Amino acid sequence: MNRHDAAIDIPYYEPVGQEVEIFETAWRRRLPLLIKGPTGCGKTRFVAHMAARLGLPLFTVACHDDLTAADLVGRHLIGNGETVWCDGPLTRAVRQGGICYLDEVVEARKDTTVVLHPLADDRRLLPIDRTGELLVAPPGFMLVVSYNPGYQNLLKGMKPSTRQRFVSLRFDFPDAAREEAILIRETGCSPDLARRRAGIGRSLRQLQDQDLEEAASTRLLVYAATLVGEGMPPVLACRVAIVESLTDDPEVVAALMEVIAATFGH
Repeated sequence: MNRHDAAIDIPYYEPVGQEVEIFETAWRRRLPLLIKGPTGCGKTRFVAHMAARLGLPLFTVACHDDLTAADLVGRHLIGNGETVWCDGPLTRAVRQGGICYLDEVVEARKDTTVVLHPLADDRRLLPIDRTGELLVAPPGFMLVVSYNPGYQNLLKGMKPSTRQRFVSLRFDFPDAAREEAILIRETGCSPDLARRRAGIGRSLRQLQDQDLEEAASTRLLVYAATLVGEGMPPVLACRVAIVESLTDDPEVVAALMEVIAATFGH
């Protein structure tokens, strides 16, 4: 795939600052990139946008507690009476010169950092112990990782020795004008509905420290606007797409619904 072909299907992304230029420069200079920011603020969409913009294959891994180095690099599988080596997503990205994106990397088991370290410095190497290979990452390869700093703790934090191998970008939720533009572009809703949805997002985010573990994301606002576009009443759409996704506490649900009802005049 070349850049001209990729431009046809570039996922929509509304830039907030200089993140596009920073990403392109990091890729061009063969530097790994760390993106940190709250859930649903656009980290994954941004990486998909940049992969398409650069015409590169993208291998996305949603990290979790059971993710091991073998899940990333690959393993031998038995099939049809024989043992066959199967590359993992990290190995495929290195072989093809694409982007490997590890979403919520701090959730993965600690042994994954052993694999990432030689790829995240000037060596750009991927040793595959089980096959005896030592892959040298081609110029197009880029390692991108992300995490939500709000969920970091002593047990699930990124070690300084790992963090300092990356160029870092801090993401946050877009300002009102950009969030409204995103809602209109993603759902085709009216400017008035986009304004109200963005206002709900800002109001609920102000309650985060008191009542919510996590802020209302732009993603959830898009979901709510999508449901309204299918004919669902706005207040109900906000409840099922935003409020019930943020909390299980009935009292907090009631408080959030009061904010939403006030926004729509119900």
